[in-house]
Amino acid sequence: MLDKSCKNLLVRGVNWIGDAVMTMPALRALKKALPETKISLLVKPWVSPLFEHDPNVDEIILYGDEYKGIIGKMKLSRIIHKKHFCSAILFQNAFDAALITFLAGIKQRVGYNRDGRGPLLTEAVPVPQDEKIHHIHYYLKLLEQSGIHSENSYPYIYLMLDERLRVRKILQDLNRPILGINPGATYGSAKRWFPDRFAEIANWFIKDTSGSVILFGSAKEVEMADEIYKNVNSELRTPNSLQNMAGKTPLRELIALISECDIFVTNDSGPLHIAYAVGTPLVALFGSTDPELTGPPPETDGNNNVVISPALSCSPCFERTCKNNDMRCMYAITSDDVYYGIKKVLPEKPAVFFDRDGTLCRDNGYLNTYDDFQIFEDIDNVKLLKEKGFKLIGITNQSGIARGIVDEGFVKEINKIFIGRYYFNDFYYCPHHPDEHCSCRKPEPGMLLKARGKHRIDFKKSYVVGDKEADMLLAKAIGAKSILVKTGEAKESANADYIVKDLKEAVKFIIRDSGK
Repeated sequence: MLDKSCKNLLVRGVNWIGDAVMTMPALRALKKALPETKISLLVKPWVSPLFEHDPNVDEIILYGDEYKGIIGKMKLSRIIHKKHFCSAILFQNAFDAALITFLAGIKQRVGYNRDGRGPLLTEAVPVPQDEKIHHIHYYLKLLEQSGIHSENSYPYIYLMLDERLRVRKILQDLNRPILGINPGATYGSAKRWFPDRFAEIANWFIKDTSGSVILFGSAKEVEMADEIYKNVNSELRTPNSLQNMAGKTPLRELIALISECDIFVTNDSGPLHIAYAVGTPLVALFGSTDPELTGPPPETDGNNNVVISPALSCSPCFERTCKNNDMRCMYAITSDDVYYGIKKVLPEKPAVFFDRDGTLCRDNGYLNTYDDFQIFEDIDNVKLLKEKGFKLIGITNQSGIARGIVDEGFVKEINKIFIGRYYFNDFYYCPHHPDEHCSCRKPEPGMLLKARGKHRIDFKKSYVVGDKEADMLLAKAIGAKSILVKTGEAKESANADYIVKDLKEAVKFIIRDSGK
């Protein structure tokens, strides 16, 4: 069992981008279980940008090339030793992870008993016997078997607002919607669909949607992206409809760019995991690997993702290159399959997102009784938005649930009133304490990402109406227009696109601004 009294914990992270994303729920579970513990993450430099600004990680220690070989490992171990860690959890499966923490003299070393490293661990955890366990649950199970309650959560990459705004400026001349294409896969050619078929998808998308396409890829995949670019019809290769960014994007910028795409098509690769961790709808192509192990998490809310994996006797084979030399699993995935997948999850509907307390009803603090529930008289005006084709979505922070002063059942009852009587399509709430730094507490966009997946909402055609600064920042995070109503907490905001007296005036503005 992990020593829960430990206040200085080292986590050895994993070396691949996709795997690193799949450790994020486990890191969050660790921080939630041990809120007073400093958590340091030891990772390779190319993985570390994923965890910048992640509130569940207090320190990042880089395991760079200078620590190669036995001398390098001794040097790294001495550095770690000086940090006085009392425990280490090893997400990485390698012998190397156990050796370094052993040499560093960390008293407690917890990890799976594999790769011959059992003698170097103080807590050698049995490897799960379920061959079909998703990798997210593989890491969570390590915590469970170490005595840490590992409540399941969805991987989420934290982006700063300035990162979002910077890439939005880069993409400002591209036609919407934007399709991101990632044709590469570092593991090997057996995981890669074909450049000519990606080009066919790009042609169809630009013609059918009047949108645009971005080609992504690492420095080693530039040639592949160039081939796709050249196979796109020449009349479609304009600065407004096609951009080739392969080899040009540092990881943090890549993450932000993928978050700005309306839809993403990718092989089983690191960018696949980035896409679902920033909430971008995606079509994932699997041939030699198994989506049950490394695909988009099965708990995806609202059918936000499409996985295409042909049912063939030789698939999955987990080979880097096709041992049959025919790539039949990838040939079995047709352009029609992929394009129909895109059409299934492509966001296209406009929405208006409404804060609750102070916007739809009076803000009386932590609302927990019907006596304090006072709906604003002009709420019937929102029906006009529904008639104009907008989805109506409620979004509310309810930390009173975590604080133990608001009943969660009552929150659900109140939200259902807006759905049943006032034309709302859905209503989402965040039950977490601010100290949890969850992905759904405004101004983080987690609730809106769920709504987009379920209702196929186009953020760039949408609006956020609220009475707090968090609502205005939320709108900026997703690229929607923000409207501050003066019926609640704030009376002015530098981040509001428009400031109105009440709901009635907000509805009038939206109808006028949208041209509906």
